[in-house]
Amino acid sequence: MTERVAVVGGGPAGLTAAIYTARAGLQTTVYDAGEPILARNAHLENVPGFPAGVNARTFLSATREQAERAGVEFVDARVDHVARSDDGFDVQTDGGAAEDADFVVAASWPDSSYLADFDLERVQRGSKTMLAVDEFARTGVDGLYAAGRLARQYHQAVVAAGHGATAGLTVVEDSDVPYYHDWVAPDGYFTGRGRDLPPGCEEVPEAERRDRERESLEALRDCSPAEPPTQHPRVDDE
Repeated sequence: MTERVAVVGGGPAGLTAAIYTARAGLQTTVYDAGEPILARNAHLENVPGFPAGVNARTFLSATREQAERAGVEFVDARVDHVARSDDGFDVQTDGGAAEDADFVVAASWPDSSYLADFDLERVQRGSKTMLAVDEFARTGVDGLYAAGRLARQYHQAVVAAGHGATAGLTVVEDSDVPYYHDWVAPDGYFTGRGRDLPPGCEEVPEAERRDRERESLEALRDCSPAEPPTQHPRVDDE
């Protein structure tokens, strides 16, 4: 039976974690209620691959599309409560739905109230409560991980995404799927040396490589101007 991953939060950390777990073959669901905080950013700077920066909402939309292409399912609901079950976790939403999961990735900055049942090491930073994790995003509870700002990472989109990747790969490592490192190689890179393809790897002929490159460039060109940023809720609109 395919193992199930519940990712709480649809910002850069949660989406990136989900991309990695889904690409590795784990059944992955992202619970996403409302806009990520990044949607308030006027223009996102310091993102590798975007020399002039990128609209934050375009960045989020493109990353979500990437997750969908990887097979991630989305539930537009707030997670109210996560509890232990006989075979993993029970994830309950504000709409009353409940789903089972073998692994949970908390990437829901700045809220972790839904994890109140668990004896987690919490770190208070001003008015915010963060979760302590090891260098691989594991909390002190088996099967429960935290990623991004909630896990005391720097408040930067690229850092959050990178930590989400760490969390996602750690889930893969802790699961039953084979070792996975997502390497698309030129035709013959492994087999031309008499080696079997490692799990998660593939070789593509030059024609397919060109097709994939063309598709990636077209996807970038298809990006259209996004809506203006969402203002901070404490700012007076008048």
